[in-house]
Amino acid sequence: QVQLVESGGGLVQAGGSLRLSCVASGSIYSINSMGWYRQAPGKQRELVAAITSGGSTNYADSVKGRFTISRGNTQNTVYPQMNSLKPEDTAVYSCNAWGTLGNYWGQGTQVTVSS
Repeated sequence: QVQLVESGGGLVQAGGSLRLSCVASGSIYSINSMGWYRQAPGKQRELVAAITSGGSTNYADSVKGRFTISRGNTQNTVYPQMNSLKPEDTAVYSCNAWGTLGNYWGQGTQVTVSS
């Protein structure tokens, strides 16, 4: 099993920055990749950024150049650094872990960007 704990959401004005955190525990060695998705009310959930166990990263086109995802020294923590935030970034952000045991989700954290 894998458990994910998220933190770091909040309210920020346009152009500001937030750093989210996702800590994985449990069967962490079953994880192939970790990342973040977001979902605005009434809209489909979309990938924001992901990082594999080998360190490869993937970003949505809409956040490239603004968001950076990295992992902690234990490789079971991921940190999306979100810069130059826009109102359209407002959403519930959820940590995701994908691996041999399945696909796991955190509870979600709200990010609100004011204009």
